[in-house]
Amino acid sequence: MAGSDWRHDTLDRIRELIEETDPEVSEEAKWVKASNPAGVPTWSHDGIICTGEIYKDKVKLTFMQGASLDDPDHLFNASLDAGTRRAIDIVEDSKLDEQAFKALIRAAVDLNAARATVKRRK
Repeated sequence: MAGSDWRHDTLDRIRELIEETDPEVSEEAKWVKASNPAGVPTWSHDGIICTGEIYKDKVKLTFMQGASLDDPDHLFNASLDAGTRRAIDIVEDSKLDEQAFKALIRAAVDLNAARATVKRRK
């Protein structure tokens, strides 16, 4: 659905940034249901990195282990009280700091890899 509106364009750009940051990332649609037949784009590498959901007024990027990630640029602006997750809500005409986002993706990949290594050793 590239180009259909700002939300899809934003999600397409997010996809590019994630793939640039981690060429080994895999993407799949999860949580497919009648109300969302395309499912939720979910990026993984040694576990889920983040999901990208389109809402009426925003694109929500939810990092599954976001509470464990350093966020020096304060990209997380949603789900801040959640025990594990953190999210970035992108609204129309907002500007995402792409370098900071890529650093956050890299940190999430590194965290997943470290956790996977620990699990393999057990």
